[in-house]
This record gives sequence, C-alpha cells and structure tokens, in this order.
Amino acid sequence: MLQVHQFPCLSDNYGFLLHNSVTDETAAIDTPDAKEYLRQAEAKGWKITHIWNTHWHPDHAGGNKAIVEATGARVLAPKEVEKLSKIDRVIEHGDVVNLGEHRADVIDVSGHTDGHVAFHIVEEGIAFVGDAVFALGCGRMFEGEPEQFWNSLDRIRRMPTATTLYCAHEYTQANAKFALHADPENQALQDYAAEIDAKRAKGEPTVPTVLSRELATNPFLRADDPAIIAKWGGGAPHETFAALRAAKDNF
Repeated sequence: MLQVHQFPCLSDNYGFLLHNSVTDETAAIDTPDAKEYLRQAEAKGWKITHIWNTHWHPDHAGGNKAIVEATGARVLAPKEVEKLSKIDRVIEHGDVVNLGEHRADVIDVSGHTDGHVAFHIVEEGIAFVGDAVFALGCGRMFEGEPEQFWNSLDRIRRMPTATTLYCAHEYTQANAKFALHADPENQALQDYAAEIDAKRAKGEPTVPTVLSRELATNPFLRADDPAIIAKWGGGAPHETFAALRAAKDNF
C-alpha cells in the first residue's frame, strides 16, 4: 500500500507526500512550500526522491529548486514547469510514472493552465488533480478554452466513481455557496454543503473528496445535466460549462 500524507501549507494549499514503504521512495505532489514539505518529510522519516508537478503555477512548482537542492529529487513535470525549474523528465497525457512497483497514469486535465496533468493511481483508487477540479468547484480558466477544460473534466468524470480525489486547495466552503446558487434544488448538494460547514467550523479539512459525490453535486462536472442546462443555457456541455465558469468568476 502507498501512504498519502496530507498537510496544509501557504494560506489555503494542501501538500501531499506519497510514500512507498517497500522501496522507501517518496514523491512530493507539487511543491507550494519547500520548507514545509521538507519539514513534513523529516517528521515522517521519509526522504523526498521524486517531485510530480501537476502544473507550472508557483504555488505548485515554486518549491522545486529548494527541494532538489536539499534531497536530489528527480522532477517529473509538464514542460511548462520549465518556467520555474529544471525538469528531469517532461511528462504529458498518456505517460506513466512510477513509485517503485506502483504506477500512476498521467492524464491531460488542461484548462486552468495549459499542460496541467493529473496523476491517477488506478490500483489504489486515488488521483491527484491539482487545480483542475476541487470539491464542488474547478480551477479558474487562466490559459485554456471552455471546450478544452470541459473535455479535461470529462476525463476525470470517467475515472471509477469510487476514486478519491486529492485536490490542492481548501476552497470548498466558498465553492459550496456558488454551487447552491447554480443548482439550488439539489438535495444531495444541500446535505453536502451543511456537512462542509460543520467540518470547517471544527477546523477540519474537506479534502480529499470522492468522485461519486462530486458527480452528484459539483455543477462544473454536471454541465451536461438537463437541469443545469435549463438554468444556465448552452447548446453543448462546454457552452454550459463556460456560462458556469464565468458566473463563478463574478460571484
């Protein structure tokens, strides 16, 4: 079994360390805060041997250089990460990366940025999705186009529904407010939002989430649902998605 260690860093990011106890290898999934990643790894008795970046934004790849200097870790990342650091292996959709005997499929989830990827470890039922999708939300569309981003989200939708999604920010409470605006009659969403409020009141994380729940409640994953189309318009799912994303940007 792989071990996932999740911890808060920066103002609202989550850091993830993925550890193979057989080979003693550890992958840092993104590097928002090098000092905190190194501190967390030391506390666990792990050495970071790999860095897997989902995309190039500084709160995801900004710690690469310092972690490599401290540990000698190999950086596996989309080519856009070259804006911030050296890459040992450029990865793209369809590639496979390994941590010992465990394999992660590299999935194109671009739209938030060009070159954004997710790491899907099918055998463990987990995926690290960066800023492509959040609990009850998705990333802002900084570099992509609506059809591109919708196709990326559809790749996530097609993962097994029991997949645990490790998204990179604690945005869920704010996302829930917009989701309720976007889909006010959804009882499953109402129940989910109440649970989120209770967790946050106790200082508990709302990440990770589970794909099956997001499919039922996350409006950005439901842009092909007749109820969402009826409220938000669009002749194709990516057009409905674009309307939702624009509304969220100004919510």
